[in-house]
Amino acid sequence: MSRPIRAAVIGAGYLGRFHALKYASIPGVELVAVVDVDRERAAAVAREASCRAAHDHREILGEIDCASLAVPTPLHYPIAKDLLSAGIDVLVEKPLTLTAEEGRQLVQLAAGLGRILQVGHLERFNPALEAVRTILTEPRFVECNRLGPFVERGTDVDVVLDLMIHDLDVLLSLVRSEVAQVEAVGVPVLTPHIDLANARLRFANGCIANLTASRVALKRERKLRLFQADTYVSLDYGERHIRIVRRVVENGTPRIDVEEVDLDDGDPLYAEIDHFLHCVRTRTRPLVDGATALRALEVAEQIRQGMRTA
Repeated sequence: MSRPIRAAVIGAGYLGRFHALKYASIPGVELVAVVDVDRERAAAVAREASCRAAHDHREILGEIDCASLAVPTPLHYPIAKDLLSAGIDVLVEKPLTLTAEEGRQLVQLAAGLGRILQVGHLERFNPALEAVRTILTEPRFVECNRLGPFVERGTDVDVVLDLMIHDLDVLLSLVRSEVAQVEAVGVPVLTPHIDLANARLRFANGCIANLTASRVALKRERKLRLFQADTYVSLDYGERHIRIVRRVVENGTPRIDVEEVDLDDGDPLYAEIDHFLHCVRTRTRPLVDGATALRALEVAEQIRQGMRTA
């Protein structure tokens, strides 16, 4: 694609604003518009990103090659469907859709039309996670904690789709086996939806994973702990810090070796959008394509169903 890629950001809220600023900073991209039903919000972000404001995504369908979709989750399916049907490549914020059935329809639509469908599971572009991948062989136990104080943003869905979905995507990328059993519990606290959730997953290969997500915690925590033969790995996403505890043998005597690794902050959102644009240019499969995100959404649906029947 010799001319600049023409992009738009649909949804000018908290995340949409960051998407717009990233597109505006990437060479070879023309940010055509920021779209939001709130005219003042669209205008404010458009001014900041030096592009025009629009108020309906259908206004710009013939003017763009790709778009980031950062609207409330219930709107992911209908708007992404419009975009894909118009021949536009889509980066949709997580979760892919509100239901797995909607997700399957989008994945099939994108495949049938030859469109790029990428999903914004941002942790995949966290340099700390990439460093952990080089250490892992076959995890046997995984623990994920994703906790934060209450904010209004994201409360259109429960905490499984709001927060735990990140860890489900990461977990399924690390444990190369099918989920065999799910046990889950959740409670609403400040919203009508589940605000605090715990799930225990058993994989076909014997690995066990314990996931906790809360949006009513007193402090923010994003941690991943993995155990495998002779090695324990602890990852703090926020601090970009890894602790590796290994069993080593010297002169026939076993001992514990501890390694601490600090990584640069990086810019995961820039990396995610840059990767999306690369896929748009080269027509290659994204790291987190629709089918990959759909798998996490299907497990999330199992977890939510387990909570309703518990």
